[in-house]
Amino acid sequence: MTDMNVLSQKMKNVMIVLLGFLFLTANMACKTDDPTIPDTNMENDNEMMSDTTSNQLKINIGSKTFMATLVDNPTVTAFKAKLPLTVSMSELNGNEKLYNFPSNLPINPSNPRTINTGDLMIYSSNVLVLFYKSFSTSYSYTRLGRIANPAGLEAALAASAAGSGDVTVTFELE
Repeated sequence: MTDMNVLSQKMKNVMIVLLGFLFLTANMACKTDDPTIPDTNMENDNEMMSDTTSNQLKINIGSKTFMATLVDNPTVTAFKAKLPLTVSMSELNGNEKLYNFPSNLPINPSNPRTINTGDLMIYSSNVLVLFYKSFSTSYSYTRLGRIANPAGLEAALAASAAGSGDVTVTFELE
């Protein structure tokens, strides 16, 4: 019986070592060295928004100008490299204007659950979206920023669309 107890104890020790190895391996597989903060539904706007001038975006639509604050993430860095930018944005769903970049931007999409008027985001990896109405969503986006005071945004987009739904929008750093 003593040999059986010794063998049983050795089997237990081997099992403990194997389980420990599996735990460490699984834990390392889930770890990421990516320091970016995943986008959220912006409950902590003050933490994610930067007050630096370089993160202030001027959005011109016709004669109206809106100021947005950009978040700090790799997508915004790639977006800022394209500025100043004047694009024709097309209508979608009666709540947003969009522009398709010819190349992909780095993304870190998440579902914000609620889109707010004035949100500026990337859908997929190359679709710039400016939302002019608030609504619930099941889609995932990478946040670029938000217009601080979106009052009049919908009217400016409609007035500049000239009936076609397409509108020319200029984005530039302040």
